[in-house]
Amino acid sequence: WKQKHNIDHHTYTNIEGMDHDIDIKFMRVHEDQPKHWYHKFQHLYWVLLYGISYIAWILYQDFEKYFSGRMAKAGKAHKMALKEHFIFWSTKLGYIFVYLILPVIMVGWVETLIGFVIVGVVCGFSISVVFQLAHVVEGTQFPEPNNTTSKIEQEWAVHQINTTANFATKNKVISWFLGGLNFQVEHHLFPGISHIHYPQINKLVKETCLEFNVAYLEHRTMTKAFVSHILHIKKLGSRTVSI
Repeated sequence: WKQKHNIDHHTYTNIEGMDHDIDIKFMRVHEDQPKHWYHKFQHLYWVLLYGISYIAWILYQDFEKYFSGRMAKAGKAHKMALKEHFIFWSTKLGYIFVYLILPVIMVGWVETLIGFVIVGVVCGFSISVVFQLAHVVEGTQFPEPNNTTSKIEQEWAVHQINTTANFATKNKVISWFLGGLNFQVEHHLFPGISHIHYPQINKLVKETCLEFNVAYLEHRTMTKAFVSHILHIKKLGSRTVSI
C-alpha cells in the first residue's frame, strides 16, 4: 500500500503505466489506452468488475506484484527486504486464517464462502466507486510524460488538481462515512493533514486556483459525480477503432 498508493498513486496520479488505479482489466478509462470491442459495454459491466475488485486485489493482484516486484506496468522493479517478505507472507496467512479457515471451522464452508463474497463485493464496490469518482470522471486529465525527459510538464500541485475531482463536499454525512475522501483534491495536496481540516482548506485551495487560473473540478453531489463517471466510461467505450 505504501508503494502502490502513497507513492505511485499520489505522485503519478492518472499517468498510464505508473498509477495502478487506472489500470483496470477490461476497462478503458482514458484515450491513450487501447480499445477493444467489449469496451462498448463497460458502462454496464463495471458493476461486476468493481464488485470483485477487492477479492481480486487480495487474492491475485498482491501476489502478482509480489512476484513481479512491480507495482505498476511501467514502474521499476522493487527489491523487497527480508522484513518485507516476512510481513507479506505473515499477513497473508493471517488474513486467510482469520477470514477463511477460522469461519469454516466455526460455521462451515458454505456460510463462510457466502459471507466472504458478500463482504468482499461490498468492500470492493465501495472502494472502487469512491476512487473512480475522484479521478475518472468528465474533466479530469490523464497527462502523458514528455517523450524526451519522461517528466510531466506541470508543477506537482497543478498536476494533482488537474487529475482529481471532489464531490459532495457540503454533505457532512458522506464526508463522515468516507473519512474526507470526497475532498480528494485536498487529500492529494495535503495527505499528511487530518481530513477534519479539509473543509477549511478547500476554501483556500479554491481561492488560490481562481487566483492562478487553475481549473478546480468539484461535483456538488455524489450522484452528479457518479453520473459523470458513467458518461465518461461510456464515451471511452464508444470511441476510436476496436482492436
